[in-house]
Amino acid sequence: MIRNYILAVLLFTIPLSVRAQNQEALFEKSLLTLNDMLVNENHYSFKKAVFSVENAYLNGKLDTVAANNQINVLTNLCKSLIDGRFLAYVESDKVDVNKWASVYQVMCDSIPIVIKDKEYKYIPFRYDFEDVFGNQELSNMFVSKLLTTRKGNCHSLPYLYKILCEELGTTANLALAPNHIYIKHQNKKNGWYNTELTSGIFPNDAWLMASGFIHVDAIKNGVYMKALNNKESIALVMMDLANAYQKAFPENDGSFLLACAEVSISAYPNFTTALILRAEMHKKIVEAEVDVEKSKVDFKKLEKEYANIHMLGYRYMPEEMYLNWLVSLKTEREKYENKKLTNFNKK
Repeated sequence: MIRNYILAVLLFTIPLSVRAQNQEALFEKSLLTLNDMLVNENHYSFKKAVFSVENAYLNGKLDTVAANNQINVLTNLCKSLIDGRFLAYVESDKVDVNKWASVYQVMCDSIPIVIKDKEYKYIPFRYDFEDVFGNQELSNMFVSKLLTTRKGNCHSLPYLYKILCEELGTTANLALAPNHIYIKHQNKKNGWYNTELTSGIFPNDAWLMASGFIHVDAIKNGVYMKALNNKESIALVMMDLANAYQKAFPENDGSFLLACAEVSISAYPNFTTALILRAEMHKKIVEAEVDVEKSKVDFKKLEKEYANIHMLGYRYMPEEMYLNWLVSLKTEREKYENKKLTNFNKK
């Protein structure tokens, strides 16, 4: 289903690569790469998916060798922490929990490192409050930028966390809140719990609800606070691709964006970001329609699309309110932090 749709779009509505400029060809290649991961789970690689989008936006100039080398260094650092840690956790999933704890420590903690009998202090990644939505420059959202500057946001930080977990042979579930991505894990002792990379703590669900923009319907319908599987995570990256394409080609005809939205929805039906993009593309088609009767019919369909998005529980959260909400996690840390998880992750 997904494969047939994407091939039809590429053949009939998107300019073929032989006629396209080089960057357009890179975007098409990334679209096919992501779609292939949705069709064939054996081809899944979150790292490859993320870097395919970043490389397309950077017009083939992403230094993947350097990025992979940096990830290898971080992975090896995680492994060294696993080997040297005593973790106060004795359940049968201890191996995975230990890996998660090591990635958390590399991402969020200062770590003493001894090289040739000399001790150095490892500096963790930190949150970058400049251009957190990539409005000025989209690459500020990229994992490659995070690796280079060691400063990131709620997009690049959880993406890198997931990449490192998968490099270690374990899993990490992305989860969504309004304008936000975080990590959900499940262990046998504590069940599901949250890992917040922007502040380096383990908040309870009350913090997420405190934003005021998470409707109960959004939780029930898997719009927010759902532990995303790998296909749903690729759906997120597919929308990153659409956003990158829009930034690179602001005067595009919408067909590439619509293709990204449709395939993303196929993998994650209640993904409101993709549903909104699809509705916006349909809105442009309605506005350009010259047949009055057809325009009326299409407008009725469009109304249903927007009504469905609202019914799913989606609510728009202004950027300023998002930043205030994010800061509240640190200022009200005692109120929202899960102490049990903090303790065993730092042992």
